[in-house]
Amino acid sequence: MRLELQELAAVSRRLGSDLRYVFLGGGNTSFKDAETLYIKPSGVALSAIQPEQFIAMDREALQQLMQAPMPADGREREAKVKLLMTAAVRPESTGRPSVEAPLHELLPFPFVVHLHPTLVNGMTCGVNGREACRKLFPESVWMDYIDPGFTLAQAAAAFLKKQAQPPRILFLQNHGVFIGGESLTAIETEYTRMLDTLAAACRAAGVALELPVTESADAETVLATAPVLRTLLGSGETRAIVAAAGWFAPAPGPLTPDHLVYAKAFAHTGEITPAALDAYRAERGYAPRVVGVPGKAVFTAGSSLKDTRDVLVAAHDAALVVQYTQAFGGPRYLTDRERGFIENWEVESYRRSIAQGGQNASGNRLAAKVAVITGAAQGFGLGIARGLAAEGAIVVVADLNLDGAKKVAADLETEFGAGRAFAAGVNVSDEASVAAMALEITRACGGFDLFVANAGVLRAGSVKTLSKADWDFVTAVNYTGYFLCVKHAARVMAAQKADGRGPWGDIVQINSKSGLQGSNKNGAYAGGKFGAIGLTQSFAMELVEDQIKVNSVCPGNFFEGPLWSDPERGLFVQYLRANKVPGATSIADVKKFYESKVPMGRGCRPEDVVRAILYTVEQPYETGQAIPVTGGQVMLHA
Repeated sequence: MRLELQELAAVSRRLGSDLRYVFLGGGNTSFKDAETLYIKPSGVALSAIQPEQFIAMDREALQQLMQAPMPADGREREAKVKLLMTAAVRPESTGRPSVEAPLHELLPFPFVVHLHPTLVNGMTCGVNGREACRKLFPESVWMDYIDPGFTLAQAAAAFLKKQAQPPRILFLQNHGVFIGGESLTAIETEYTRMLDTLAAACRAAGVALELPVTESADAETVLATAPVLRTLLGSGETRAIVAAAGWFAPAPGPLTPDHLVYAKAFAHTGEITPAALDAYRAERGYAPRVVGVPGKAVFTAGSSLKDTRDVLVAAHDAALVVQYTQAFGGPRYLTDRERGFIENWEVESYRRSIAQGGQNASGNRLAAKVAVITGAAQGFGLGIARGLAAEGAIVVVADLNLDGAKKVAADLETEFGAGRAFAAGVNVSDEASVAAMALEITRACGGFDLFVANAGVLRAGSVKTLSKADWDFVTAVNYTGYFLCVKHAARVMAAQKADGRGPWGDIVQINSKSGLQGSNKNGAYAGGKFGAIGLTQSFAMELVEDQIKVNSVCPGNFFEGPLWSDPERGLFVQYLRANKVPGATSIADVKKFYESKVPMGRGCRPEDVVRAILYTVEQPYETGQAIPVTGGQVMLHA
């Protein structure tokens, strides 16, 4: 691997991870030698680029592309350029070349770095940006706004021919800046000087460098607004993912292509009612991605958690750009024609879809659904969390063991992608803790589609000797904890029903075979589980009016889980030491004895439970049921 590409990748990652220079890994970097241009591919974030990912392109082919006859129609022209650009890619490279490759080829420097610093866009999006540029950066050149893509490359070629010498700094109105140089060190130094100069200009004009943002959206606003927005900003049977942030004034219009692509052109800050948002859709052709409750909160919406978080980053950056433009004559927004080109540009749609990393795979049964699992740091809960993530859900790993939950969530994100899981701490037997968990999830996602009440504990013992402390502990978690979770989950899920719209939600309690038949010397556990089925039936009758189904899944013994298989405290070890299984001389003997009690010859596994959960979600005509998943060990009858 060439040393220059290793250096380029390192600098790209450093700059691409710094919000002063780009947001969401945007921008582009390149290196060229006599024959080849190496450039970041479309859809790959600067913050993550590796040396081997730079696409190698034939420079002669790129130069010929600039001379090729082109159709007059803009769409047809861009389609032809796409084909010629692909043909210029050398066989050893993979990926789609950046649409900016011709422009990088035009700048006659070994290294070219194109970034979108917020301070730079404060000037390039300013009404008086050109005049400020001449004053602050007399060695640079300025190009008025041109549609991105090959149209920009053609205009730049004609523009650069008129220059006495190739400029090292090229500012693009409403689009950022290109800097070329013989070394990356020189380019980084120039960027630092540029940002220092612009910051000084803002301070001199009395413009603050930080965006005023309220600390956080208050709980009342979040719980009253976010769940409703999930439904009103969603599509059919799919709710949007909605995140809540502290209030800042959203940009009133589109500023740059990147802002427009991620956050759409216009925020909605009017009434949050079905009629108002229907009117917005009718006027714009899409739902808003940014919704403001003035003085209270900013809500951002997307089709995945990553998407929604990205919208917030873009909206925050756009608001800061508007603030900086006050030092340069106020904002110059993209015109309707300029905006329309970007909104319908295939290149940006492709780039955004790649950046999302397959977050919205439609083949998954729970795609874009938010699923909360309590007690998910280990055992059945962990298996359920992984199984639901595999089906496309955004998984909230809720557990008293927050460190364990964070590890599980991190592992799920590693396996399934960024934004596919996060952790929440909760003690299900404490109402304040449950309420805080519900609020935290609503802030992050807007609500949830599936709540799996899985947290449970076991303290076995004879009714003649079991302490009241152990009885209270088991009952507080397994019975009262279920009630508390449903109480606060149902409030959020009911609020998602906006004007009768939106899909049904699901609450699934993970019960036990001990909730279907008694368990010897295990009365506290069995009693709580029996009682919980009564709660399930009662909750189902009440919550049907809120379009919430409530069911219980009753697994058999999870022999591979820690309750049974822990090498020091598991039941297999305990039963072997206590000689509970006659003739058993090993853990394997004990396990075989208990497996023999199951007609299907094995214990229950997480995937068995996941299938039952999926059944309850997908079956529209099932509520108030207790579904045995016991391999035939427990068979229900009337």
